[in-house]
Amino acid sequence: PKEMPPPLTDTFVVHVATSCPLATNGSVVAFEFNLVFNKNPLVCYEAESQHFIACDWGLLHQLATSLATTFNKDKAWLERAEGHRRACHQLATNFWATTGQRRTPPQVRIVPSKTSPAATSPVLLTCHVWGFYPSEVTVTWLHNGVVTHGEHLPISSTPNGDWTYQTQVTLLVTPMAGDTFTCLVQHSSLEQALLEQWSPGLSAGLTWKVVVATVLMLLGLGFFTLGVYYFRFRPPAAGYTPLPGDTYPAGN
Repeated sequence: PKEMPPPLTDTFVVHVATSCPLATNGSVVAFEFNLVFNKNPLVCYEAESQHFIACDWGLLHQLATSLATTFNKDKAWLERAEGHRRACHQLATNFWATTGQRRTPPQVRIVPSKTSPAATSPVLLTCHVWGFYPSEVTVTWLHNGVVTHGEHLPISSTPNGDWTYQTQVTLLVTPMAGDTFTCLVQHSSLEQALLEQWSPGLSAGLTWKVVVATVLMLLGLGFFTLGVYYFRFRPPAAGYTPLPGDTYPAGN
């Protein structure tokens, strides 16, 4: 079969790209409005002087210069660039209020894990804190209401990728009966510190489940006893005549 000749043209893409980089306080630090050719800026808009310049210094520099001259003579392109610049400043304020300036409270959970199978082995307590914003958070361990001794290093937070953060702090303990260990979390989104407690034995959630199960079992046993009593000692039906030697309680 006859081979097809190679294509005479390749794929070229020309588009307009606009960007508004923000500082850490939410202010707009720059504005970019560029005509891009195959991912390379060709013509750039200078907001301070309000005119276009060639920003490609390669093979397309002459074309870029010609296009910049054309855009500077066209009020529609200049108004388009200025409109994007104004929108950038207006949208940045609303965007930053719902992102950088927002406050999202953390969630806390303590997870215990035994360091060995022995009953008296130490327990590693891990306080998981997640879902908070901004990233600054303080996590402190308390033992029976008293701050634990040891190093209290700054807490580093890991981003979750959804504008929230997570972190965890561990504590190695040898719990005794009656001990209470508390993970205290302080964050700018909280009016009061968040407290999560752990004690050796059944957790609070599991203890509640055991109590509920016990109450249900006692109620079931009570209904069963009432049923047996009613069945055993209920009066005979109307017209019933007991026979000699009858073992029915009401017939003797």
